[in-house]
Formats: sequence, C-alpha cells, structure tokens
Amino acid sequence: MSTAFPRITMSPTGRDDLDEEAELSDAWVAGRAKQADGTARGGGEAGATIGGGQAGARVGGREAGATVGGGEAGTAVGGREGGTAVGDGETGTPVDGRGTGTTIGGRGTIRPLVAASWRRSARARVSPDGAARVELDEDELADFRDGHPLAAAMPVIRELMGAYATDGEHLLAVCDAAGRMLWVEGHPATLRKARGMNFVAGARWSEAAAGTNAPGTALAVDRPVQVVAAEHFRHPVRAWTCAAAPVHDPRSGRVLGAVDITGGRRLAHPHSLGFVQAVARAAESQLALLGPAPEADRASLAALGRDEASLSLGGRRVRLSRRHSEILVLLAHRPEGIGGDELLTLLYEDESVTPVTLRAELSRLRALLGPDVLRSRPYRLAGGVDADFAAVDRRLASGAVAAAAGEYAGPLLPASLAPGVVRLRERLAGRLRAALVDRGDPGLLADWAYSSWGEDDLEVWRALCAAVPAARLPPVRARLDSLEAELSAGATVLQRPGPHTRR
Repeated sequence: MSTAFPRITMSPTGRDDLDEEAELSDAWVAGRAKQADGTARGGGEAGATIGGGQAGARVGGREAGATVGGGEAGTAVGGREGGTAVGDGETGTPVDGRGTGTTIGGRGTIRPLVAASWRRSARARVSPDGAARVELDEDELADFRDGHPLAAAMPVIRELMGAYATDGEHLLAVCDAAGRMLWVEGHPATLRKARGMNFVAGARWSEAAAGTNAPGTALAVDRPVQVVAAEHFRHPVRAWTCAAAPVHDPRSGRVLGAVDITGGRRLAHPHSLGFVQAVARAAESQLALLGPAPEADRASLAALGRDEASLSLGGRRVRLSRRHSEILVLLAHRPEGIGGDELLTLLYEDESVTPVTLRAELSRLRALLGPDVLRSRPYRLAGGVDADFAAVDRRLASGAVAAAAGEYAGPLLPASLAPGVVRLRERLAGRLRAALVDRGDPGLLADWAYSSWGEDDLEVWRALCAAVPAARLPPVRARLDSLEAELSAGATVLQRPGPHTRR
C-alpha cells in the first residue's frame, strides 16, 4: 500500500535517512527520531512511528499511537491508547478514536494536503500535545479587530453562519492573515469546550503555530480546507472537525484572513466545505460593495509571494504571465517611466536579447491591458499603480514595522531572475528583516522564521532565540542549533582540500 507520508528509516549511524519526496529533517517537538539502539526519546511505551515501515522512527507518542499512513506497521504519530487510525488500509479512517467509524479520504490513504501540512507542522516544530498561544489580550483584541478590514464583513458572516453555528452546536470563527482569531462565536456549551484547547479570540491558529487545522492550513495553501478529527496535528484538537476558506481583498487579491466553522463529527461532510467557501465569497462581495470604487485609470498590483502577479484595473482582475509580471513590477516601481534600452537590461539576464523581443512583449501586454494603460517613450503606466510591495516599503519608511510585516505576503515574484526584479526583491526583504531584528518582537520574528522564506534565515532565528520567552525557547534553540550545524558542515566541505590543493 502506498502513502503520501514520507518513510523514515534509520542508518547504522543513527541518522535519519529520508526519501526525496519530503525532507522531514526536523522531527516532532514531542520527541526526536529513534536512536540506533532502538530507544524512543520523548515518547511513551510504543512511541509514534513516522513512515510506513515495520519499525520506522519513534517520535513521542503514547501507548499505541494514532496510525497515519501505510505499510505493515503504519505511521503512528502520537495518539493515545486505541488511537485514531487514518488510512490504515483495513478499516479506512475511524473518526471516533476507536476501531470503527466513518471512512474519510479513501481506503488506506492519507490526503496529500494533510500529509504536506503535517510535514510543514513538523518542520515548524509544533508540539503534538501543545495548545494554541493567546497573543492578544482583551484591550489589544478590541483595538485590533475594530481596525481590521474583515470587521466590515462580520454582519454578513454572522447572518449566514450565526444561526447555523448555534443550532448545530458549532462555532463560527474569523481570523486574520497571520492566523490570529479575531472572532469566535456560537453555541455556549461548544464555546466552553473550545476554551480547553485555546480556540478563543486572541489565540494564534496559524499552521506554523498550531499545526494542521482548517483555518491555519487554509491560509497556508490559500484555498478552502476541511480537516477531520485525526487529521489534526495536535491531540487535543482531534475530537473536532473544521472547515475554513480564505477571504481576499476584492481589490488587491491579498489574503485578509479566513472564515471557519468548527464543531464535532457532524461537520465531517463535503457540504461543510462548500458552505464556508460560499460565506467567504459573500464576505468578499460585501467588502467590494463597501470599499471605495476603484479609479478608472488607476491599477492595483499584487506581486508579493506570487510567481505571477495579479492586476486589478477598472473593476476587472487580470492574471499576468511571468514576463508581464516583471514588466509591470518595474514600471510600478518607476512611475516616471523607463526607456527601452534600460528596460531591456532590467528584464533580461541574457545580453544577446534584442529590443525586438522586448517590443513584442510590450505589444502583447498593451493588447491585454488596453491601449490607454501602457504608454511608451518612455514606457510607463497611465494613471499610476498601487503596488503591494510599494505599500510595504512605505510602511517601513514610516516606521510601521508590524504593519509592514503584516502586509508582506512573501518575496517579490520569487521565481523571477530578471536583474531589476531581483534587486527590488532583495532590497525589500533585506529592509524588512533588518527592521524585524532591530525591533526584537518575538511574534513578528516568529512569523518570519516559520514562513517558507524565513525557515533557513539564521540571523532571524538568532534574534528570535534572544527574544522568545524561556518557556518557548527549547524548540527555537533546537532549530537554531540545527541551522548552525548545517552552516558549519557546509563550511567544512568548502574548506576541505581538493586532490590538487597544495598542503
């Protein structure tokens, strides 16, 4: 039986040998991989096996664990006695913690979305037995959500979900783009139960902080997600089912947060996912109605964290090719315009590319946007453009570091090799990370460190290690030690004399 989850075997040296599908170099916080002598660190009698082999690596389970994956022994990931099996190849997916239940996701399989999320949770060193962290007190929460764009959509969200949540003994929840819960409402008894796992307003439920869960994972992958019972990464959450969908700014396309429905096993149905997705779309429509009408001659460009930018212009949204994305980013950065020869050098690494090639690209872009949008001599955008990367730059210039970090959705066109874009990307990322290190705020530093672009950023991890409270230091210290060891090993290889090196 095949599974999407990675297999881990042990080498004679005690090192983890991983397949190429997913490198899980960072084991769960609850315990590290089994050592060569077969002992389990941080686990119970049986521990938890990652991989589908007969033995695998034990990483901190209880007596039996929850089987997730395939192979003869399956993949146990730290469940309790009796566990909850996800795709055991025999009984499907019991969702009630016993040997029977409803099969979800097919016989003997783990959904790829869930497996990928568990790997990200492991790399972020989320503790399977931990609880979400409350980051905003009542005063901070009130100020934060009053000024949040999603506050304007809450009447519609409550109208569509409020009665459904209360009557069904569920909860409706809305979080910001960083996974912080801004509103958690619903059935009183369910609210009391949810407090036991800190599913409360002010708590952070991003995937990097709380492991696999619907709102956090929906934000991580930017699409609707349902997470059922044992698919949750953390044990305290496995009695719950949740479905969530991201909500985007209707003008820029930027993720504002997510809307979520959380409850018991009765939510484990495809209709729950469709319902919450419809609510998210309704919230976006409400924001579009309430927001200022876009100027007919002014464009809005979203290029952070995207290989292909999105342009909003005159009420329509255009998804651009990679080359057109690079052209618009450069023109947005230089509203006064760029001459043809200079634009050629900013776009192409290959110096042999001729001006004819550039003119052909610009002609296609003009046909896409309209003849009155792209001007020439010099090349420029008529009416200007509101670009997300420029907004982050302005926030940094004004000293609003937290706001800049909140609007930074990732590196500027990360796949681009255009020299001009590369310089802009490195400049913006460098300015922001320097501001974060200088500020020393553990929450802001953690957002960067646990992101896909910051997971190997040694300087930020060092700053986070110095800023984080002592109770949360061990996993940060472990990740920093791992990065420094990798750096040291790389330096050793580079310094090793070659066969022709004079000693």
